[in-house]
Amino acid sequence: MRIGLKGCLALWGMVQGLPSIQAAEVRIVEIRSERMERKIPATLILPESYGQNSQRYPVLYLLHGAGGDHKSWTRQTEIAQLADRYDMMVLCPNGGATSWYFDSPIDPKSQFETFITKDCVDFVDEQYRTKPHRDSRALCGLSMGGHGAMYLGIRHLDTFSVSIVLSGGVDIRPFPNNWNIKKRLGDISTHRESWEQHTVINLAKQLEDGELAISIDCGTGDFFIEVNRSLHQQLVEDGISHAYVEHPGVHDWAYWQNAIKRQLPFADRHFRKAALLENRIVPDSR
Repeated sequence: MRIGLKGCLALWGMVQGLPSIQAAEVRIVEIRSERMERKIPATLILPESYGQNSQRYPVLYLLHGAGGDHKSWTRQTEIAQLADRYDMMVLCPNGGATSWYFDSPIDPKSQFETFITKDCVDFVDEQYRTKPHRDSRALCGLSMGGHGAMYLGIRHLDTFSVSIVLSGGVDIRPFPNNWNIKKRLGDISTHRESWEQHTVINLAKQLEDGELAISIDCGTGDFFIEVNRSLHQQLVEDGISHAYVEHPGVHDWAYWQNAIKRQLPFADRHFRKAALLENRIVPDSR
């Protein structure tokens, strides 16, 4: 049996106790925010096949949580290997430590809704071989990023078709003094309307069934479990199709390492269905 060069290197790494060769390419790129007038880093993952053909790829926009950055997902999970497995591009933008992915009405330096939905999408579509339409774009995030995945998905249905929420802060109102949210929206006692307008559980009432493919995943010991259950129940009552799962676990990377493995197939199935519809041959009725 012959073993190729990559196989030999992988076996050598195993023998030496080192991680095996990672096929996907991980790049650090800089994307200019027009509204914030600065360049912001992002981690871009290209599956191995990207360099071997001329096809176009769907893109997963993967959002970090509060206190994290664009390297959090590649540091803590096997997201590069998963991008390879499901043959998709992944962009992990730096969303600021506590931006909550809002265009803050009070902080001009925190305009991350526009950054993600306009600047990042335009950059990736212009620089790489993407499938530049909503059916080939998905959002996923954890904690603050889980809020962002739903918040941006609901508000930008023309840009994204999938929202995957991992341990998401999907109702910010019970946490008025946490994670610098009031630095983005103002104190809840004096800016109540802004908080109501920016919380996912309220925005979700605008959805029509089928507009957005939604999957929600939260640990039973997570401090966000009750707001996730409330969103799930609201979606059920409103007739909005979605997937919802709970697993034992708390608000930590041990949970998210498994959650991302559970949830990437959800995006993959959606992308594959979109590709089939895109490529289907309509019979000639003549």
